[in-house]
Amino acid sequence: MDIFLILVLFIFLCISLFGAYFIGYKFGAFRKDKYWQLKLPEYRKESLERSRAVLTGQFSEHFAPFLPGFEFNPVDCKFLGKPVDFLVFKGLSKKEIDEVVFVEVKSGKSNLSEIEKKLKKAIEEKRVRWKKYSIPKN
Repeated sequence: MDIFLILVLFIFLCISLFGAYFIGYKFGAFRKDKYWQLKLPEYRKESLERSRAVLTGQFSEHFAPFLPGFEFNPVDCKFLGKPVDFLVFKGLSKKEIDEVVFVEVKSGKSNLSEIEKKLKKAIEEKRVRWKKYSIPKN
C-alpha cells in the first residue's frame, strides 16, 4: 500500500509540475505577445525615421554641388559615393586642373565613418599618388 501511495503522489507531483510549467509557458507567451503588440509600432516608427534620414542623406549627397554654399563648380565634381562622395577636379570646366579635392558630404548629426577617417588621414599625410595602367594587347 505504501508503494501505491508513493506512486500516486509521484504521478500527482509530475502532473502538477507539468501543469505549472504549461501555465507559466502560456503566461510568458501571452506577456511576450502583449509586449510586441505595444512595442512593434514604436519600432516601426523608429525604423522609418532612420530610413528617411538615410535616404535624405543620400539624396543630399547627390545634389550637394547644386545647393547653396557648395564652394566648387558642379561641372568639376565627379560623384563616387564610397569611400568619399566627390572628387573635385578644380578648374576642369576651364580645361585646367589646379587642384584635386576630396569632398565628403554629411547631413544632420552624421560623422565620418572609420574608413572615411582613414582616407582623410592618408590624404592629410600626402599618401596620394598617380598611377597609369595600360591594358594589355592580348
